Amino acid sequence: MSNTPESRRAGAVLSIDLDALADNWRIFRDLCAPSKAEAAAVVKACAYGLGVDRAAPALMQAGCKTFFVASIDEAIELRSILGPAPTIHVFYGLMEGAERDFVEFDLIPVLNTLGEVGAWRAFCLGFGKPLPCDLHIDTGMSRLGLDGQELTSLVDNPDQLDGLNLNMAMSHLASAEESDNPTNALQLVKFQAALKHINPTHASLANSSGTFLGPDYHFDLVRPGIALYGSNPTPDQPNPMAQVIRLQAKVLQVRTIDTRQGVGYGSTYQAVPGARLATIAAGYADGYPRRLSNTGDVYFGEFRAPVVGRVSMDLITVDVSQVPEPLCRPGQLADLIGPLNSIDDVADKAATIGYELLTQLGSRYHRVYT
Repeated sequence: MSNTPESRRAGAVLSIDLDALADNWRIFRDLCAPSKAEAAAVVKACAYGLGVDRAAPALMQAGCKTFFVASIDEAIELRSILGPAPTIHVFYGLMEGAERDFVEFDLIPVLNTLGEVGAWRAFCLGFGKPLPCDLHIDTGMSRLGLDGQELTSLVDNPDQLDGLNLNMAMSHLASAEESDNPTNALQLVKFQAALKHINPTHASLANSSGTFLGPDYHFDLVRPGIALYGSNPTPDQPNPMAQVIRLQAKVLQVRTIDTRQGVGYGSTYQAVPGARLATIAAGYADGYPRRLSNTGDVYFGEFRAPVVGRVSMDLITVDVSQVPEPLCRPGQLADLIGPLNSIDDVADKAATIGYELLTQLGSRYHRVYT
């Protein structure tokens, strides 16, 4: 931990390894090299909570040329960060009245309905030239994208795409992290069938996990997201990605229990005489899930300390009876997410996923980019 005023004042420190982030993108680049597909990067939700102003430039410096975000506001911010060079796609699609923003900031909308197709086409006609767009085809998510009825309408009336510069047709896999799930193959067949009736410049299907399903899923471009930030895209195998974050929090106080007594709100844990408890400066206001009450654990070096009692807004309490005293004194750091408790490990214990854990990391952490 750096010896700066900010680090001395901080209750917790979130370290973000930008080299690891870039290396993770290179894994996808190299994985796609045989199929000659491009590896893009999804940086929505402020680069999954890690700071798009630092993450996106690191990815671009590594060689990434194409980025995806959720909203047009995210896209405009990203354009201001990265400048004119990269291509930026907007998943939310065409917001009514925002057509000119896509032109002004050189952004590509992902059109999710025939209504959006018609609105973008009308705008292009008024603008005087075809403008780039993507077409999202729903092949099994039942979320965004043209459903079967709309796709049939498009196939029967292909002139609905006249006047558009169709940059990419895309879809999204629902169960890519389950490599043996038959849904993956079914979605692939549906997407391939749809492409026969559409003439996009490019096609894209695979997300992080989908890229590991093999070259048949790569098409022209893959869209890794969560795996770039260290989460395992192949849960049934060892994690091929480097860990990007380390979350550490300071010990505020250590006490030895002399009589049996409850710990935390509701006294959901009873500490026995002789137990050593440490109170740590992080809680659910910082994105450390309340579900880790009496379930989670932290590490002091290689020594595990279970969370005891309820996670509160600003604090957690851990049993450090098995931790050597020199490693656990006020001011020292415990790993809440670290080498021995990865983002996926912590998410599993909190009955959630790495996506949610990352994007909920709070603003009170002192962030250190390395």
